[in-house]
Amino acid sequence: MHIKLNDRPVLQRLDDGLVLCRSTTDDADALAEFNSRVHSDFGFDQPDLRVEAWTRDLLTRPHPTFHVDDFTIVAEAASGRMVSSTNLISQTWAYEGIPFGVGRPELVGTLPEYRNRGLVRLQFEEVHKWSLERGELVQGVTGIPFYYKLFGYEMGLELGGGRTGYEAQLPTLKDGESEPFTIRPAAEADIPFLVEVYAHACQRRLITCVRDEAIWRYNLTGQSEKNVDRLEVRIISRAGTNEPVGYFTHPWFVWDTGLIANHYELKEGVSWLEVSPSVARYLWQAGETCWKQEGKPGVRTTYSFWFGSEHPSYNIFRDRLPRLRDPYAWYIRVPDLPAFLRHIAPALERRIAESAIVGYSGSAQVSFYRSGLRLAFERGRLTTVEPWQPKPGEGGQAAFPDLSFLQLVFGYRAFEELEQSYADCWYTNDETRVLLNTLFPKKASSVMFVN
Repeated sequence: MHIKLNDRPVLQRLDDGLVLCRSTTDDADALAEFNSRVHSDFGFDQPDLRVEAWTRDLLTRPHPTFHVDDFTIVAEAASGRMVSSTNLISQTWAYEGIPFGVGRPELVGTLPEYRNRGLVRLQFEEVHKWSLERGELVQGVTGIPFYYKLFGYEMGLELGGGRTGYEAQLPTLKDGESEPFTIRPAAEADIPFLVEVYAHACQRRLITCVRDEAIWRYNLTGQSEKNVDRLEVRIISRAGTNEPVGYFTHPWFVWDTGLIANHYELKEGVSWLEVSPSVARYLWQAGETCWKQEGKPGVRTTYSFWFGSEHPSYNIFRDRLPRLRDPYAWYIRVPDLPAFLRHIAPALERRIAESAIVGYSGSAQVSFYRSGLRLAFERGRLTTVEPWQPKPGEGGQAAFPDLSFLQLVFGYRAFEELEQSYADCWYTNDETRVLLNTLFPKKASSVMFVN
């Protein structure tokens, strides 16, 4: 886990004999080993080869958004021993169809003996700077509870979760009945179909990830076999005609007690009631195959649809997926909230135009206690979004503690839910309540992010 510093540019020299620098292709082996050990669920001495493959792919294979110097490394200046690292995976998300840049810190890790020295904070300051330089309005990270709140993030976007069924709930074919839909691995020729179906599916969601042909191609052909984030992409077709009707994805390994599907979409006009039983049967059968290939003891006992809290298939399979797994959450950071709100103004104005306050004119001062925001509208148009600093005794027309307002902006929680969760979240009048509920309704998101 040593790197060659040589004449490599140093971003910062630290007082305790450490240096901060950026990665090169020569660091692939060292970073792969470092991450495989630091991020292993089996202990430092049992490296996770799937994480190793992911790291190596980022540094040695073409990627649609990631560059070889997008890792930060903190190393001992004298020996070159790596002690801490993270990276930034840039991507584009969308807010009700409005694209915006996102920087995603990942593979955040530090050797145990170097923790609690501020090394992650140092590197986050660096990757936040990169993200700003790239014009990214938001940063998002997935990780352990609470930790990333230390760096200006708020848990504000649904992550994962879903429903699980057992053999007793599995839909079965009648005697003599053949499978009405076939399922096969996706090929490069299927990419235009994947793009089309995915774009249709995004209309149901508030926050989505923009996925062009290059990103789908990377998913299909760009990742090594053992990469922990590689997904098996499957095309669903009508038996007999081979007409493609949808797709789903699942990890190449079993998760928990069986195989999970983590994305599942159908093209417009296709019935979820018709197709979903075939997907469930595939997961059950393929789960058994994966279980045996991995040499796990016993047998798989479940199949799972992990599509977040809302998905059309849940209504179809309510009784066939009895075990619920609550979603976790993305950490979201918005360093310039007025700029982000100005960027998504078309969505906010559309919500007003389609609401009971169509043509609204007025303003609201929203307090975050140590800072605030002023919003002004003229005939349904957002005319002003600017920082507002509450003076002693000033409360504004509504208040949200800490960064909880981001939960509202990203549709993660409704205004009323935040009021119930925070005693210091409130509003002064019905006009403000209706305005905020109109601008920021609770709505499910699904981010098929770039790894």
